[in-house]
Amino acid sequence: MPNLAVDVIDIIDPADDRVDDFRDLNSVDRRPDLPALPGGRPGKGLVIAEGVLVAQRMIASRFAPHAFLGVDKRLGELADDLTHPALAGVPFYRATAEVMADVVGFHLNRGVLAVARRPSTLDIASVIEDARTVAVLEGVNDHENIGSIFRNAAGLGVDAVVFGAGCADPLYRRCVRVSMGHALLVPFASAEAWPADLETLRSNGFRIVSLTPDPGSVALADAVDAERVAFMVGAEGPGLTETAMRAGDVRARIPMSRGTDSLNVATAAAIAFYERARREAPIS
Repeated sequence: MPNLAVDVIDIIDPADDRVDDFRDLNSVDRRPDLPALPGGRPGKGLVIAEGVLVAQRMIASRFAPHAFLGVDKRLGELADDLTHPALAGVPFYRATAEVMADVVGFHLNRGVLAVARRPSTLDIASVIEDARTVAVLEGVNDHENIGSIFRNAAGLGVDAVVFGAGCADPLYRRCVRVSMGHALLVPFASAEAWPADLETLRSNGFRIVSLTPDPGSVALADAVDAERVAFMVGAEGPGLTETAMRAGDVRARIPMSRGTDSLNVATAAAIAFYERARREAPIS
């Protein structure tokens, strides 16, 4: 094994308070990834990465891990990544699968967790500065859909994500897990004023394309040829609000057959991202 920057510390007692940041991950009253707990109590609001691949992406991101918890096998699989100088002195709490299960509240097949504090938030202007393609979300409150959109964005050349009103927290544990860690790598920002902040995109040369099943809208393929494009998608069921669509530039639909009127939001977003990507450059 290479020289590790982390400090490996064995945990034999699941009640050890050194692993409290990993405790009770399924508890609605105590989960450490919640910024606010029931009753208005402040939460830790930590960012948790599950599994080797997601932990690797956390290490590579601006979300600097301050601790790890895992079994010895996963320590070996992460060994090369754990030599990074930025991890000097960060504890890797090594435990058996049984002790880990007692700490987190369930058996974790992935065998390793990394935890980070939330860095300062980014603003819209900074995340779109060098972007050519952006995803904009309104009312997307399902963690799995948000995670899938981040994964699709990473794979299909989307440079940033902007969150409008009514969206779930992209740093909840499930979002990060479903995104395969790409929620930590694809930059994102939240609109302070919605939908007025869309003007920041427009003033920076973005064509704002609202995805809708409206048969009177243009076909998606006819809406993606601008130099800079922002795809706006809405919640499952209701879709984008009329107010948000009025703030966009063009309404576009994905042509569908057999009487289907809409797709899952993450699927629709992926199709839009692909249509844009194939115009930009051949997909390898």
